[in-house]
Amino acid sequence: MNRRSVLMCGLVAAALSACGEPAPRKTGGAGTARAGDRVTSAASVPVGSGVLVDMPGNAQLLVVQPRSGEFRAFNPACPHVGSFVNPPAGGVITCPLHGSTFDPASGAVRKGPATSGLTEVAISLSGEDLVLS
Repeated sequence: MNRRSVLMCGLVAAALSACGEPAPRKTGGAGTARAGDRVTSAASVPVGSGVLVDMPGNAQLLVVQPRSGEFRAFNPACPHVGSFVNPPAGGVITCPLHGSTFDPASGAVRKGPATSGLTEVAISLSGEDLVLS
């Protein structure tokens, strides 16, 4: 094999390894985090909205602040099919797949096709951070 062939093989191998396996789909919930583990800073969660937060174990939580100083966390997997819901907008959490809507203060279903609400994950304020309870 000549030098150019070796170089080309090296470039192709590098490109293929960079592609790797597709990232595994995130699961909803706290993942491998335990009580007392930091979720996010309270300041990062807008009043009247929320954020999706990456958790250990390839998981995500939806953390919302429906009213100033009131924080809730939910497994963002819609109970209908499992697609992740969007953070609250216009006073409602919406699943983009089939349009189910949920109350940001309680996670209760407002409109189906989902027949049950989002699963709440207990969090509390510790200084400037939100932590798992």
